[in-house]
Amino acid sequence: MSEDQTSGPLSRRSILRGGAVAGAAAAVSAFGGESAASAHGQYRDGALRADLVLYNGRIHTMDARNRIASVVAIQDGKIVYVGNDDRAAKRGFEGNPRTINLRGRTAIPGLIDCHNHIVLMGNRPGYHTPLENAYSVADVQNIYRDRAKHVPAGKFISTIGGFHFNQFKEVRLPTLAELDKAVPNHPAYISIGFTGPSVTNTLGKKFFEAAPLAVTVGADGSIAGGTETGKATLALRHTLTDADRRRSALDAMAYAVSLGVTTHLDQGAFQKTDTPSDGAAHEDNYTMNLPFLKLYDDGLAAVRLRINYLHQDADTNVTTLTQRIQNAFKFFGNDMVRTGAIGEFIALSYFGGPVFLEAARKSAKAGWRIEVHSLTGTDFQTQIQAFETVNTEIGIKDLRWVIAHVPRISTEYLDRFKAIGGGVNLTSYQYLAGTGPTSGPPFRTIVDNGIPAGMSSDGMQIAPMNPWIHAYYAVTGKNALGNQINAGQQISRQELLHLYTRANQWFLGGEDEDLLGSLEVGRLGDVVVLNDDYFTVPDEKLKQLHSVLTVVGGAVVHDTGDVR
Repeated sequence: MSEDQTSGPLSRRSILRGGAVAGAAAAVSAFGGESAASAHGQYRDGALRADLVLYNGRIHTMDARNRIASVVAIQDGKIVYVGNDDRAAKRGFEGNPRTINLRGRTAIPGLIDCHNHIVLMGNRPGYHTPLENAYSVADVQNIYRDRAKHVPAGKFISTIGGFHFNQFKEVRLPTLAELDKAVPNHPAYISIGFTGPSVTNTLGKKFFEAAPLAVTVGADGSIAGGTETGKATLALRHTLTDADRRRSALDAMAYAVSLGVTTHLDQGAFQKTDTPSDGAAHEDNYTMNLPFLKLYDDGLAAVRLRINYLHQDADTNVTTLTQRIQNAFKFFGNDMVRTGAIGEFIALSYFGGPVFLEAARKSAKAGWRIEVHSLTGTDFQTQIQAFETVNTEIGIKDLRWVIAHVPRISTEYLDRFKAIGGGVNLTSYQYLAGTGPTSGPPFRTIVDNGIPAGMSSDGMQIAPMNPWIHAYYAVTGKNALGNQINAGQQISRQELLHLYTRANQWFLGGEDEDLLGSLEVGRLGDVVVLNDDYFTVPDEKLKQLHSVLTVVGGAVVHDTGDVR
């Protein structure tokens, strides 16, 4: 076989159809013995079939011993060989596989984001354009200018959430004139966080001022946060069609794999009211997944999606939660898309109280995992106290209940939550607008504690999706302004990558725990090849990391052309 020989990329449909690998159990791993040398001796020419072979890389397997390989081979979506035998890579596999020479690049398992909102991102109005990698107004202009090349004239180019002007050297949003200069033939709309403030250009100003609920737009294109931004976002949402949503979902997936994030545990949305009070995090929880599910049906989806169900009942009947438990299956689906847990809200009062307690009881009795979030110095206390009550009454130690974010959690409550089988997932959302001096989360304390912990983005409202920005904050403690805001809580790059890969197996659970998060024989073939060496680049360059090649289940879903 010849290098990079193939009849074309493997399709998503073929990967889904392939399912389990019948011969995986008989596959020979180069790491099967005590040493690489003895393991290599076990390999026989023609002993394995493969569809795709990646070789000559520095492949961090993130297995239990953090071993590094140079070769990974994948057949029917699963890994059949991991090791250092370039001879095997070049001519040893049956099946005429495609081979790709990584030329010494760093490769890692596909990242798992155990708490984000990719489905909201995929339902954004306009042609959503992430700005989390922009560091000046000029960068914004260039990103929008490039985006306009692929967007029909007259269509909105938009950015809703996932960034903050703190990351721009000017520490402000672009103006109407600056956006006009970048995209004169497209209306533009840029909005911060949940509810703004926002900005538009001349064509956008014309649209918003003529909306049924007219938006007040300043001469410089500025739109005030709160109600005015709410009206603007609502007007733009009213233009969405089903086709727009599917296109936007494809865009969200493409962006995710360009970063190397291949598995997403989505946390739902606040139920929309279809009024200006809706923010960036509002959608219809009962229909928002449909554009994504259509892509999975059509074999077009590029990422793995796990769907949590957010509920905000306000009385102890917990009606919607009860209906969900009675009419839905937990962890139901296949390795590309499946249902998950109840969360990230289980009741309107997320921090505790009678409704929260009853929602937790109902979930425990039905054997459901739940996930809630903590944002203050006290909410985790009332949440864990409620969970302890439910554990005493029903038992939850095997359900893996989760509290997300935890910027202020204490060692006492980490110990108490660990004792009842809980885990915490962490995010660097404070990077954008946190001010310190201890903005959290306490990464160092949590990792040292030993409680199950994983890494997430919480993107794309108040935080970026980009895992490398989250890595930067976790290992430096510095915010977008360059200020130290989480002193003494830094973790190493190896620890951070562990949280984004192997450690996140715990948060997926079920079949996923044995299929994702590390590069080992029998696991799914999700591999990311990076543009630079994550372990050695200067801290500031961490934010510039991205994937040059992303493989999901043996299918190349992202390729910049930099690896041949």
